[in-house]
Amino acid sequence: MADNPAKDVLLHYLRQSREALLWKLDGVSEYDVRRPLVPTGTNLLGLVKHVASTESQYLGDVFGRPSPESMPWFADDAEANADMWATVEESREEVTGLYRRVWAHSDATVAALDLDSPGVVPWWPEERRDVTLDRILVHMIAETNRHAGHADIVRELIDGAIGHRADNDNLPEVDEDWWAGYRARLEETASRFR
Repeated sequence: MADNPAKDVLLHYLRQSREALLWKLDGVSEYDVRRPLVPTGTNLLGLVKHVASTESQYLGDVFGRPSPESMPWFADDAEANADMWATVEESREEVTGLYRRVWAHSDATVAALDLDSPGVVPWWPEERRDVTLDRILVHMIAETNRHAGHADIVRELIDGAIGHRADNDNLPEVDEDWWAGYRARLEETASRFR
């Protein structure tokens, strides 16, 4: 896509977000990758399943290019939040494989269309449902980054692993004692507002 620098930049940031989300699963046990750590049940593998499903809709259905992937959790009779967790029958490899296949389909949509190509988001309010590929790419970057941020927190709760990428944690180079002191200072500051 070297002929469209704007499209290249958007796709770069979407791909970076996808990789960050998947990286959060590396080195995590099957139990921990599925474990709900907040009251709403947010879990690492569920986040990947949800983002794969969402991307499939936005960069597939919205532009009349439905994904060939079956997603029964979107059926009218599916239980609420079925896209936010992996069942016993859905392996980590199946969910991450689904996500990678969705990427390929989405990337083909991006390659095939111009940034001003029209689409329709039928689940959005009528006054906003007419969109362009450009708008949906920005939306998917925001959506994927939002959930990668959720995965950051969940992963830190699981085993303390932090950071943006395996080769760049994007945090100050300090030791555990520094973090403990920092957290204590923040707690002491917060406690003044009880």
